[in-house]
Amino acid sequence: MAIVGAAIVVSTASASQAACELTGKKGSDPFKPAVAGTLTVETSLPSPGWWNGDTPDTIKDGYEYCLAANIANRAGLDGVTVVNVAFDALVAGRTKDFDLALSSISVTDARKKVVDFSAPYFNSDIGVVVKKGTTYSSDTVKDLRIGVKQASTGASFADKNLHPAAVKVFPDDSSAITSLVAGQIDAFIHDTSIVLGHAANSHGKLEVVGQYHTGETYGAIYPKSSPNAATLDKIIADLKNDGTLDKLAKTYLTGVWGADPTAIPYLQP
Repeated sequence: MAIVGAAIVVSTASASQAACELTGKKGSDPFKPAVAGTLTVETSLPSPGWWNGDTPDTIKDGYEYCLAANIANRAGLDGVTVVNVAFDALVAGRTKDFDLALSSISVTDARKKVVDFSAPYFNSDIGVVVKKGTTYSSDTVKDLRIGVKQASTGASFADKNLHPAAVKVFPDDSSAITSLVAGQIDAFIHDTSIVLGHAANSHGKLEVVGQYHTGETYGAIYPKSSPNAATLDKIIADLKNDGTLDKLAKTYLTGVWGADPTAIPYLQP
């Protein structure tokens, strides 16, 4: 294992061998990567639907993994190196030696001060996941124990808008979901696109009962002043325009969630 900033590189998977459909011409948009021959991508695991596997060495597909594989293909690279990092370090710009980060990262003005974002590639609001049978509404939230992920937009939203009885901050999704299932918190507030994945993987224990409109979009994070930003932006735009991103969403998100995010009721804070 090699230390890279605040992260540990634990797996390198070949984009050409991954269970991802690769589109476009290989090598159509080349650039010089951080590590020769591979696309180094940071993320924060687990993230079902986006990265299918709990650790880098078990990931085979998922929306963001296959997005990375397609970027590597068009850049003419043969591999994707997945680097698991702490989400708060990632959005604070405290990691290094990578090409881009893909971790369902909402684009915010505060984050733009310390990191560079790609153009948005996905839209998402803030969702609420609870144990089945839990009553959650704009009226009851003040009496509930709410879990949030450290440095997430869900944490900021709960602090500014919801004012629940108690807020517990978790370093990652796994610990929050474990606490929710154990009854140590009453709800976990995070991106709708993320909590839907957790509910789908809960074997019927959890459900997403509502969401709040925030107008959030996801973007890739680039190292500050990356010389590859323009090329990466072009590749992502081409993947969006040629329908590749829509196909990834249909394959890895809608089917896995088992629910249409647009059908989840919107709540008033």
